[in-house]
Amino acid sequence: MSSLTLASTTKLSSGHLMPLLGFGVYQNYTTRDSVLEAIKAGYRHVDSAQAYRNEAAVGEAVRDSGLPRQDLFITTKCISKLHGYESTLKGVDDSLARFKFDYIDLFLIHDPYSGTDRRLATYKALQEAKAAGKIRTVGVSNYGVKHLEEIRNAGFPMPSVNQIELHPLCQQRPIVSYCRKHSIVVQAYCPIMRGKLDHPTIRELATKQRSRSQYGRDPAQILLRWSLQKGFVPLPKSATPARIYSNTQLYDFILSEESMVMLDALDRGKAGAISWNPVDAD
Repeated sequence: MSSLTLASTTKLSSGHLMPLLGFGVYQNYTTRDSVLEAIKAGYRHVDSAQAYRNEAAVGEAVRDSGLPRQDLFITTKCISKLHGYESTLKGVDDSLARFKFDYIDLFLIHDPYSGTDRRLATYKALQEAKAAGKIRTVGVSNYGVKHLEEIRNAGFPMPSVNQIELHPLCQQRPIVSYCRKHSIVVQAYCPIMRGKLDHPTIRELATKQRSRSQYGRDPAQILLRWSLQKGFVPLPKSATPARIYSNTQLYDFILSEESMVMLDALDRGKAGAISWNPVDAD
């Protein structure tokens, strides 16, 4: 873990590389400026969605950054009300038009609320868009084990990514275990618990001295480092420049095994979720 850097990536089952730290833009109302700030801070991975209504602003920031398109990894997602074969194919084209991109790095099914038939039709459409070169990698979000099994039982390739709520209070261990067994990379949304950082254990670890070293870290950095050391891909979000930068300061310290055990012990299962977490949808 000491070798991790802001430039670290993981290889997806699609063969493409994804940066291990992403920048989320949910409910970001200054998206272009925030993404530009994030790119300046060193992020190379941005997580958007059709439902966020900011794909165009992300695309604008990518162009204004001056970086080659291939240096950035961009994700979007299709929400359940837009699921279905034809609507998903159209949605991919619509997202490409809004981004003004030739391809999207990662396209996720945003949630499993549409039911088995529409979920599988949506997944089929995304696989076809991938074959056509419009998408490089296909994944899902908020999928529980039964939704992942549904894909496997239908004979489709397994998704490369599952994006779920993940932090010490909500660790979704059965889903994480299944994903690891099937080489599905786990992305963590709400990794800093929407700023609700007053848990005494988390605050203690932010300042506690161990092994002659002082973490001297804020609680958000402790949570993000925990996520990285668990092998997740955290997606912190912020519109505050100072916070955008501080959320990248994760690579000059390591949480000890004792510290990791303390954070692991905070798991409250589904009761610890702070977001919609629809992993049990029918």
